[in-house]
Formats: sequence, C-alpha cells, structure tokens
Amino acid sequence: MNVLLFDIDGTLIQTGGAGGKALMTAFAEEFGITDPRPVAFSGRTDRGIARELFERHGIEDTAENWERLRAAYLQRLGRYLPRHQGHVLPGVVALLESLSRRDHVALGLLTGNVRDGARLKLEHYRLYHHFEFGGFGDLHPHRDDVAHDALRATRAHLRRDVPQESVWVIGDTPMDVQCGRAIGARVLAVATGIHPREELAAAAPDILLDDLRQADGALSELL
Repeated sequence: MNVLLFDIDGTLIQTGGAGGKALMTAFAEEFGITDPRPVAFSGRTDRGIARELFERHGIEDTAENWERLRAAYLQRLGRYLPRHQGHVLPGVVALLESLSRRDHVALGLLTGNVRDGARLKLEHYRLYHHFEFGGFGDLHPHRDDVAHDALRATRAHLRRDVPQESVWVIGDTPMDVQCGRAIGARVLAVATGIHPREELAAAAPDILLDDLRQADGALSELL
C-alpha cells in the first residue's frame, strides 16, 4: 500500500485569499485589534499562526483564546470562500481521480489547516470526498508534529503498519519537504504556491514539478 499525503493551500487549491482574510478578520474582531500586524502564512499551521498573532499583540496564548479564534475563523471562512476568486490548481482533479481508482493507493491530508477549515475549503472546491484521514493544524504550532499525526492517522485508518518509504508527502513549500523528511517519507514538491522552483529545489525533494499535471506520470513509475 502506498500513501499520498497532500497539503491543501498552494498544492490543491488557491482560495483567492479567503483563508487569510477570514483568519485575520476573525482575530481583529474577536480580540478588538484594529490593525493586526501581518504574519507569514505559507507552510505554517493555523495553531502556529495563532500563537504568533497572540504573542505580537500581547494576548495570552491559552486554549480558551485559541478556541475563540478558531470558532470565529470558521464562521467567516464559510462566508468568504464563495466571495473570493479561488480555483483548483492545474492537474489536481485528474490526478486525484486517477489515484482514487488505484487499489494500492490511499489518499490523505497533511495540512496546517484546522480540520474543519480543511473540510470547508475542500468541500467548496468539490475535492473533499477523495480524503478520509490526515493530520491537521488544530493542535500543533510546528508542522513536523502534524506530519507525525498524519502518519498515525494513516495507520489507524488502514489498520496496518505502513512502511515510511511507502509514504509520499505532496506540497508546495520547503516546510512540506521538511515535515515529510521528519517522518521518513518521500516528497513531491510542486511550484504552484508562492515559493519559486529554485527555493524548492534547495530543499531537495525527491520529485520537483511545475504543477500537478505532470504528477501522475512521475508517480506511476514509483507507486
């Protein structure tokens, strides 16, 4: 059995800024911050982004404050997704449909999105039905920890041990490469996010592609 763990933003879809807008608006309105300082989003977990927002604005990083922000974000995300000009990235639909037809392949998620945020985004773009398990950004500020959660979720879903060399992480950031290595997985990096191909190449993924239109052929020889 081969397992492919997909990142979401910049790998499968672009939301046209809906996710970032929903999170920053939720933070500003929930905590009374009129001009929140921007933070980096790419490759990070929602929990890690929230921790940095709290620290930058002198807000205590408690479980209660995180839950307030998470709930406020999810309320806005569902409204903002239809308002922004997002799209599914090239090759994604064909690749997922092809992989879903293979008996020896299981598809999961490895994303910094909170679980319900991942669901909302992928349902909006009609991709959610391809994924039944994964690791999410609800608990951990660091993506490597999410990768370990994804590996545990994979084994629980399949009810068997999965050799690490049978696992692929597919993402668009150097952090995707790093967290894949943290669990001993192979990595396919795709240059459809904000990171240029040269930066991704420096992270040394096993496969580097311009977009996922080329991925089916590249993976077919290895799965």
